[in-house]
Amino acid sequence: MIAKGSKSFALASRLFDRTTRERVWLLYAWCRRCDDWIDGQDLGGVLGDQSAVTARLAEVRALTARALAGEMTGEPAFDCLGLVAAETGLTQAMADDVIAGFALDAQGWHPQTEADLMRYCWHVAGAVGVMMAVVMGVDPADTATLERACDLGLAFQLANIARDVAEDAAAGRCYLPAQWLAEAQIAPDALLAPANRAALAQLTARLCELAVAHECSARIGARGLGLRQRWAILAAAGIYGDIARLVGRRGAEALDRRTVVSTPRKLGWLVKALVQALFPLPSRLDNAAALRHVTYRELAQSPV
Repeated sequence: MIAKGSKSFALASRLFDRTTRERVWLLYAWCRRCDDWIDGQDLGGVLGDQSAVTARLAEVRALTARALAGEMTGEPAFDCLGLVAAETGLTQAMADDVIAGFALDAQGWHPQTEADLMRYCWHVAGAVGVMMAVVMGVDPADTATLERACDLGLAFQLANIARDVAEDAAAGRCYLPAQWLAEAQIAPDALLAPANRAALAQLTARLCELAVAHECSARIGARGLGLRQRWAILAAAGIYGDIARLVGRRGAEALDRRTVVSTPRKLGWLVKALVQALFPLPSRLDNAAALRHVTYRELAQSPV
């Protein structure tokens, strides 16, 4: 599932030690299956029939609860969650935070403000980052490290949103805050109109800047991990960070064709990440990370 669903993360995950790597794959399987089930997809792709989305969401909630209670569900991806939770201490509350993001999509929700956007990113990605940190052995009470793990998830999701603006619009979804669109004088129902290309490119660049700020914060958090874990996290941050950097660099052209990180660039990040894992990270990361507008504690306590 991870090899087909997320080539970038699949590559980076191979840098973990075997136990951590397999636990990460188990958690990924649950995340991927939930996302696909609710959206009516198979490893992503075109959005499926949404007529029964509420029922599918209820099924995901029920199967997740059974898996976390130690029951076999008959659904391999949910049984994966049950296994990794038993080994690492993942909780129902952690899973509920992630499912809340799927619920927002099922409701056809759109963010009105930047704060709304960040809450959405928390539920669909930041909360996953927290779960991944626990899978890697981080103490659930270590909020300082979980803060940085959340930031990595936020960086990933912001990069994805910036990359997929055109694809999401074609599927009837828009994750750009309504407030941003109003300021740029872009009508939500004419998002991809030729007259809006320049202004829309500026908004995607704004997303990319936020992504980079959270990526820098996550890199700071990697200082507290073991060598192989630090290497894997820095590689993932670099590869996904490249998505944001390339989208920002391409400008309006990023609306015409999906931005991808080439295999040579990914391999290059594996080497760079090893060097970064072995030597102290530059202090300028602290300045870049300061551009974040929200923290894990604020997001975790905010209403859906």
